[in-house]
Amino acid sequence: MDQITTIAIALCLAWASGIRLYAVLFLVGLAGYFHWFDWTLPYSLSLLSDPIVLGATGLLLFIEFFADKIPGVDSIWDAIHTLIRIPAGALLAAGVIGPNDGAAWALAAGLLGGTITAGTHFLKSGGRMAINTSPEPVSNWITSFSEEAIVLSGLWLAFQHPIVFLLLLGLFILLAIWLLPKIWHFMARIMKKRIVATTTAT
Repeated sequence: MDQITTIAIALCLAWASGIRLYAVLFLVGLAGYFHWFDWTLPYSLSLLSDPIVLGATGLLLFIEFFADKIPGVDSIWDAIHTLIRIPAGALLAAGVIGPNDGAAWALAAGLLGGTITAGTHFLKSGGRMAINTSPEPVSNWITSFSEEAIVLSGLWLAFQHPIVFLLLLGLFILLAIWLLPKIWHFMARIMKKRIVATTTAT
């Protein structure tokens, strides 16, 4: 596997982990187990292809699939996973590079990967909070299924067309830089209104 593809896969796993961590863990494990895309899992990630681990990540994927479709529950799920997705994305990115490529490269991949995971996670969770201000669940379902389709498409692109993925990732990062401050201010307003409402009620 050439360096461009390796970098694309490392950053893709980090990017996708901020949206669907358990889908990433499960699919990476399957890819390694069945040697999809002629890919052999790096030693650092080889545990993901163990049948017991595949069963665990598959179960978590099943739970996440439904939790992400329920308004309100999805935001609680996202909040809990703030402390899980970001370090996991960093470790996945570093694991693709591996120690054989040099500890410095693995560290750099981990730091960059964690940053990208944080961006996608906060973009997703903030967007969901905005969507959940609407009482109807349809927009939530559409968004959830769209996120799953985007993750699958991104993973496929990283393996099959890494340069295209890296270009799209660059556009995504620019979009995230523009959107995140707006989402942050929106979330702050929502939280302030809820605090005021709670205080008034008591």
